Amino acid sequence: MPSKIAIHIVLIIIALLTLAPFLWMVGASFMATGEAGTYPPHFIPRSPTLDHYSGLFTGLQLGRYLLNSIIVSLSITGISLLVNSMAGYAFAKFSFPGRNRLFRLLISTMIIPGQVTMMPLFLMLNRLGLVNTYWGIIIPGMASIFGIFLFRQYVMSIPDSLIEAARIDGASDWRIYCTIILPLCKPILVTLAIFTFMGAWNDFLWPLIIMTRDSMYTLPVALANLMGEHTQDTEMMMAGAVLTILPVLVVFLALQKYYIKGIMLGSVKE
Repeated sequence: MPSKIAIHIVLIIIALLTLAPFLWMVGASFMATGEAGTYPPHFIPRSPTLDHYSGLFTGLQLGRYLLNSIIVSLSITGISLLVNSMAGYAFAKFSFPGRNRLFRLLISTMIIPGQVTMMPLFLMLNRLGLVNTYWGIIIPGMASIFGIFLFRQYVMSIPDSLIEAARIDGASDWRIYCTIILPLCKPILVTLAIFTFMGAWNDFLWPLIIMTRDSMYTLPVALANLMGEHTQDTEMMMAGAVLTILPVLVVFLALQKYYIKGIMLGSVKE
């Protein structure tokens, strides 16, 4: 019993140390200008104010950047779920020449750093006239090798007899995919949605490369510019950081039970 209490105490201390920077960031966002730089640092603002949040939306037009991030992240998440699930289903349950070789080739591309392909990808999208457009950010995120792999592994756990029974009853492949595969794969779909949304929302490098107009910036890029222009305004930078991570945190907390279930059930040996 004492050992369990000691373990819980240690875990609580570790959790508090992990949360301390986040809690200070939230508290600093409500502090008056200059208060966050006082020593020793404190977590609770002496005179809470919303001036920094209102300044972000009125003076710096953060609402436009927030809208850009919402459009891009939701579009990438929705399209990639459709593409990854269809490809994963095909690799798991369809037999066609070169299936395993093609899948191994796709998996092998995961060792290539994403930065290596950014220059040719930018040149291709520039030729297509997609620079400074939402599609310029969305198209590279429409499918991912990791998403295809994760969905394939999960679909392999679905019995072939279930799919064959549906085909005997006259169901088409599209109907099987919509009415059988997708409902059974809800945990892994939510897991992929969380991964994809978080990756798209927090992506900084690619939006910075493909967007050259300020009005098309997403939140991470806009926040980086905010740090460059307001290096002395710590409280405003913390307010921008809170607005950037809050949607991701809400999505994760709302869907965490499906995420955990998908991670636990998503690994199947071939």
